[in-house]
Amino acid sequence: MKLQAAAILFDNDGVLVDSHQQVERAWRQLAAEYRLDYDKLATELVGARAVDTLERHLSPTGAAQAVVRLEELEVELAASVRPMAGALDLIGRLPALSWTIVTSASLRLATARWAAAGIPIPARIVTAEDVSRGKPDPGPFLEAARLLEVDPNRCLVFEDSSPGGVAATAAGTRVVAVGSQPWTTQPEARIGDLTQVTATYDTTVRVINVQLAFPQGPS
Repeated sequence: MKLQAAAILFDNDGVLVDSHQQVERAWRQLAAEYRLDYDKLATELVGARAVDTLERHLSPTGAAQAVVRLEELEVELAASVRPMAGALDLIGRLPALSWTIVTSASLRLATARWAAAGIPIPARIVTAEDVSRGKPDPGPFLEAARLLEVDPNRCLVFEDSSPGGVAATAAGTRVVAVGSQPWTTQPEARIGDLTQVTATYDTTVRVINVQLAFPQGPS
């Protein structure tokens, strides 16, 4: 399957960095400390900002304190995260300002995970602090398109979570699902990981030509 885009917007966790085990450990610890139901939290936290999840279960003051504590736990565990398969090779083929990362993590946490995984940090990024509403709101992807000075409908998103898919679709971008999490929206295609993606940049028209190998979705 072939796609074209003026810019690529990557989700972070589950797309560029493999942090699943670290996320689960941190949230389980937080749930124990705050006497929350981890199994309930686990159905809500994927793809969302921590504050948006915790405010459903705690008072505003309690949620704010819990966000700080969660960040401490996750940063402590960040050193053990690794890049997702294919991530470094793919972003290494893209010129600066043709791609960025749109993450629900805080800047401090995202930076720690990028450092551990060897992910280069784009000049313009979108983290939890940069938007008033996180995914599934389209704001994070709209902000990323604005930063790159590209119309959202000329952006291609790689996203693993359903809330992220909803956000990307609402923003008017094209979106490819990564991994096997069930979605409530229909992506352009579904791939296992970024090893199934090749990209070349056409400098004459400033377009990224993207090839998806064996997508597991509509073509």
